[in-house]
Order: sequence, then C-alpha cells, then structure tokens
Amino acid sequence: MDNKIEQLTQKLLTEGVEKGKAEAEKIIASANDKAAQIIAEAQAKAEEIEAAAKKNAAGVEANTKNEIRMFAAQALNALKVEIANVVCDRTVKAAVAEAVGNKDFMNEFMLKMAEKWGAGEDMVISAADAASLKALFAKKAKALLDGGITIQQVNGQKAVFTVEPKDGSYKVNFGEAEFEEYFKGFLRPQLVEMIF
Repeated sequence: MDNKIEQLTQKLLTEGVEKGKAEAEKIIASANDKAAQIIAEAQAKAEEIEAAAKKNAAGVEANTKNEIRMFAAQALNALKVEIANVVCDRTVKAAVAEAVGNKDFMNEFMLKMAEKWGAGEDMVISAADAASLKALFAKKAKALLDGGITIQQVNGQKAVFTVEPKDGSYKVNFGEAEFEEYFKGFLRPQLVEMIF
C-alpha cells in the first residue's frame, strides 16, 4: 500500500509539475505577446512623435527663412532710404548754398516770385527750369557720391556703411561685424538667439 501511495503521490506530483509548466508557458507566452504589443505601440508612438517633430522643425525652418528674407529686405530698404536721404540732404544743401550764392539766379528768382505774388498766382517751375534744377541736383549727387559718403546710423541704429565709386557705379562697403549688428536690429530676439 505504501507503494501505491507513493505511486499516487508521484503521479500527482508529476501532473502538478506538468500543469505548472503548462501554466507557466501560457503566462510566459501571454507576457511575450503583451511585451510585443507594448513595443509595437511604443514604436508607433515614437514614429508619430518623430514625424510631428520633423513637421514642426520644417515649419520652424520655413518660417525662419521667410522672416530672415523679410528682415533682410527691410534692412536693405532702410539702408537704401538712408543713402537716398544722405545724398538728398547733402545735395540739396550744396545746391541751395550755390543757388543762394549766385546773385543773378536769386535776383531772377525773387523777380519771378514777386511777379507771381503780385498777380495772385501760384509759383510754378517751368519745364525748362525743372530740367536745369534736375541737372544741377544730379551733378551735385554725382559729385557727392564720387567723393564717397559714410553712413553712421540707419533707422536709429548704429551702423557704419560707406558708399564709394567703383567701376563706373557705386559700391556699399561694410564690415562683417557691423553688418551683423545692423541686421540683428531687424530680427526678432528669438531669431537672433537661434542664428547668432
């Protein structure tokens, strides 16, 4: 009987171990399936995040390029306006000084003004007078530019630019550091931080 009990015990033990192994294999298989599913979901999420980041980076890059183009155009236009203002200011001052110094011109000018005011008419510059004035201003502007000009400030910002004659036209000169500082004034602070 001891032998039968031992056999029965051995049988129960063997069946229990086999059932335990089978249950362990099911648990391991389920855990492996769950792990594969988690890994797949994590990879999909990572790809989604990466795609969103790439899209966002492309958008930021496009916006940054557009803003830089816009700010470069603004900087260039401000410089052109400043050059025109300097040339116009210096040319007009020189032309007016020359005209005021010319007694014949002033006498004729005063006579024409008096005649028009006496008749109650508006002062009008004739086409012939306009052409000679334009030629005078063009001559003065050319002389000024041929001598070279230096611009110390543009749009209230410190900037050192020179305009000098070169090969029949005029060249704007500036140092890299000066241009960088000038250009920074047109950029938004976050762009300055990103670029420089």
